[in-house]
Amino acid sequence: MSRTRGLPQHELTAQLLRITDELSDRFHGVFSRETVAKVVDETYDLLAENATITTYLPVLTARFTKQRLTDQGRADGLTTVTVPQVLFICVHNAGRSQIAAALLEHHAFGKVSVRSAGSRPTGTIPQTVTDALAELGIELTEAYPKPLTDEVVRAADVVVTMGCGDTCPVYPGKRYLDWDVADPAGASLDTVRAIRDDIDRHIRGLLSELLQD
Repeated sequence: MSRTRGLPQHELTAQLLRITDELSDRFHGVFSRETVAKVVDETYDLLAENATITTYLPVLTARFTKQRLTDQGRADGLTTVTVPQVLFICVHNAGRSQIAAALLEHHAFGKVSVRSAGSRPTGTIPQTVTDALAELGIELTEAYPKPLTDEVVRAADVVVTMGCGDTCPVYPGKRYLDWDVADPAGASLDTVRAIRDDIDRHIRGLLSELLQD
């Protein structure tokens, strides 16, 4: 993939090397530097495919690579697992799955690990979604659409789909749920509030089940 957009090539290369160095230190004893470097490069290209603004791609690459390596370590049994992990999937990872992930993180207080992804991630999170969550004191300051990758599914204990069809890979031993929730894309703030509250009811029920287990 061409990397001519955004930062000059030499600056981008330097930033990706720095990310590799930092994550190699963080995951020392779990993954080799070669593995980390491969995931960094792959992650940058995954995010760049649908990015409309490339300025912040290195920052997002660092965040997403860290998450992917964490999930890979969890899925492969290389790291200690202490809490259940839930993955929310919708088409663009800009609406329903972001709302669900934010609400579960808000209610779980660290007792559940939360992920979200899109089968075809694109665009940005609508302001109505951000505003509706802000009304509950939830800030989406670091949220961004992310692609669905194999390791995030393998690492999940519960996979919740919301309108993404059959694009999610199925692994045995996992719990799969499909929530019939309206899409907030292009909706008014009042409608997004109703969708938020609908998702919140689902979230509270799921959280109750998870903490009982």
